[in-house]
Amino acid sequence: MTKKSRSRFVARHQEALQLGAAVLFLVMVGIYASLTGASTIGLTSSAAWLLIVAAGVGAYMAMNIGANDVANNMGPSVGSGALTMGWAIVIAAVFEALGAIVAGGEVVGTIKGGIIDPAQIGDATTFAWVMFAALLAGALWLNLATAVGAPVSTTHSIIGAVMGAGIAAGGWGLVNWDTIGAIVMSWVISPFMGGALAAGFLYLIKRSVTYRNEKTDAAGRVVPVLIALMVWAYTTYMLLKGLGQIVKVAFPVALLAGAGVAVVVWWFVRKPLGRLALRQDNSKQGVNRLFTWPLICSAALLSFAHGANDVANAIGPLAAIYEAVKSGAIASRAATPLWIMVLGAMGLAVGLALYGSKLIRTVGKEITELDNMRAYSIAMAATLTVIVASQLGMPVSTTHVTIGAVFGVGFLRELLKVNYAKMEAVVFAGHQGADRAEVEAYLHRFEAAEVQEKKRMLADMKRRAKLRESDEGAVFAKKEQKALKKAIKKEIVKRSVVMRIVAAWIITVPATAVLAAILFQIVSAILD
Repeated sequence: MTKKSRSRFVARHQEALQLGAAVLFLVMVGIYASLTGASTIGLTSSAAWLLIVAAGVGAYMAMNIGANDVANNMGPSVGSGALTMGWAIVIAAVFEALGAIVAGGEVVGTIKGGIIDPAQIGDATTFAWVMFAALLAGALWLNLATAVGAPVSTTHSIIGAVMGAGIAAGGWGLVNWDTIGAIVMSWVISPFMGGALAAGFLYLIKRSVTYRNEKTDAAGRVVPVLIALMVWAYTTYMLLKGLGQIVKVAFPVALLAGAGVAVVVWWFVRKPLGRLALRQDNSKQGVNRLFTWPLICSAALLSFAHGANDVANAIGPLAAIYEAVKSGAIASRAATPLWIMVLGAMGLAVGLALYGSKLIRTVGKEITELDNMRAYSIAMAATLTVIVASQLGMPVSTTHVTIGAVFGVGFLRELLKVNYAKMEAVVFAGHQGADRAEVEAYLHRFEAAEVQEKKRMLADMKRRAKLRESDEGAVFAKKEQKALKKAIKKEIVKRSVVMRIVAAWIITVPATAVLAAILFQIVSAILD
């Protein structure tokens, strides 16, 4: 057996084991639901079976959320090398589950974002089947997106599914179109906001640290401030989002609390970090090492907050089904039993463990090359964008924000590389006729110079080039012109991955809506 065929054999067996483990988990969920949920509230046979099957579909949805959405939190940390894939999966699984169980809240809104008006459906059984079709459609779409390596919004998936099933059950009048319009606007606004902030943070780090001659000395002063900023953002985020179901904190109070914690952390870490920075190599790699532990902590906190918030996308509709079959009533908000919360938490962890690595690799490695400084910029941009958007009432997706931040970092790198290539071309033009050693020595000094010194050296080269142009008639030799064009066309962000992800974003809501409507019609035909 050749090495290639052996690797294919191993891959097929790994896929079979993953599928077997997933099916076994869903079977166990069915048993768990029958013993914990259906048997304790005295349901009829048909209602009990509906709840058991719905629990399986809810767990399937939670698995797909774990497999797809967790890449937002762990992808940058894995791509930068701060975390290995194995440790990322372990940390994410633990904190996702903790967030879902501890901070998921006792009450979960079942009609996500007020997408449809359940009062217009009327019949509790019909409403239960609407939620069932929405759950299944959302889960199937997430499964497909994960299989093709496209990180999509799980929130938008369930929103589109609820909308489609609701329209199939009661017509177009059920839908809150203002909410849908706000969601569509967020597709455009949130990625650009995340990208702009991430690029801004990365450029700030470059100007204040990596563009300096003494990088480690600058890092000793700047990195404690950057970590304090991260603490402020994450404390505020956790109070508003991660722990929002447990304690209600006003926005100004959360900001002040975050600032207080940030000042304390800065005071304690500034001297140790300053000493640690001086022990590092005077290079980008040395600076990158200072961000390792902050990135690990941020990934864990984001996973906790994600588990607390997005578990509702799986168990919210399931809680509605439970309420409908138990009391025969439609609840726009349903008290969620602990067994359903546990089911959602376990589904997140299992889906992540079995299939999460694919999307983590896509976000962390396939879009653009990441290091710790870039991952820090992405994490800060995503957190601040969600905080600002939540206060403005914008229904943003953390997936869109995080991927937008990755795009922003990548496109900034492209811009800087192209600009540097242009500057190198000017240096070559100013050194025409000089020997290779002289040019390379000048380029080495140019690369090591700080920003202001680069500007002075570049201005000098432009003057020399203009003088040569007046004497010889050409600033750039053909060789330099070709090199410049090649540098301008160089792509650091992989366009094929970008287009695949953006296409998946655009069709998520309509695709899940159509799929949910079809599933509801199939269920209705079978029941009739």
